[in-house]
Amino acid sequence: MALGGNPVFNGKTFRSATRGNQPAGTGTVTYAGDSTASRQQLEHLYNQPSAGPAQMGRMTFDDVIVKTLLCIGVVLLGAAVPAFVLPGLALPLMVVGALGGFVLGLVNAFKREPSPALILAYAALEGLFVGGITTVLEARFPGIAVQAVLGTLVVFGVTLALFKSGKVRATPKAMKFFMIAIISYAVFSLVNLGLMIFGVTEGMFGLRSTGIPGTEGMLGFAEGIPFGLVIGLLAIGLAAFSLIVDFTSISEGVRHGAPQRYSWTAAFGLTVTLIWLYVEILRLIAIIRGSE
Repeated sequence: MALGGNPVFNGKTFRSATRGNQPAGTGTVTYAGDSTASRQQLEHLYNQPSAGPAQMGRMTFDDVIVKTLLCIGVVLLGAAVPAFVLPGLALPLMVVGALGGFVLGLVNAFKREPSPALILAYAALEGLFVGGITTVLEARFPGIAVQAVLGTLVVFGVTLALFKSGKVRATPKAMKFFMIAIISYAVFSLVNLGLMIFGVTEGMFGLRSTGIPGTEGMLGFAEGIPFGLVIGLLAIGLAAFSLIVDFTSISEGVRHGAPQRYSWTAAFGLTVTLIWLYVEILRLIAIIRGSE
């Protein structure tokens, strides 16, 4: 099974996960003689309930859920700063959050061991970015924040349901197409950003804001179907499949007994994907509403 997402989830990690993580009383009992005390101790040990994954220092679904909720909570706190505390500085805070989040995202992605402090710092910076871009777009398109949040929850719920049903899996073949598509999308995004910075393209979202030639009047768009509409739907699909990759990594980690500290890595991966999904849905709604 190709796991993608979290590189720490591999066979070597799983095989070594249970070593050095067993609590006292679960090892081999050695005693001398047939004394009453030693027999009583042995019976006591046998009558104890089996140690669960949490007691043995292994990752559990509960750990991942709690840490993911903590990360999302920090994102929301960060987003509240430009949205409610300093709305006049929404744009600069968005830039600071985007640059800082990008740097810490790379640091966390390439660290061999997860760092809770750096992961939460990443969540806070991404919160500034998310809050900033939401505030800017909300001023132009009232109600867009609620629409984007609902859209994100719907996509997340549907993706989780499909994963649990077994109908969608991160198979090796699917991962190949996913990697090709996501690299292509990343290249397009960088080129589009460069064109926007140097003023080559017009519109709020660069090439995404331009209409596709020959589609004038289709689907209700007077100037043609926005190119960003097609790219946005593709990006949302990629983000949804990235959730499948995250779910697969988490399931494999729990099944193989990955060390408990890697639940932070799983939470980081889910946070990254959910932020990406939200931003793509937010941008897609802005493109659609801007063409009305």
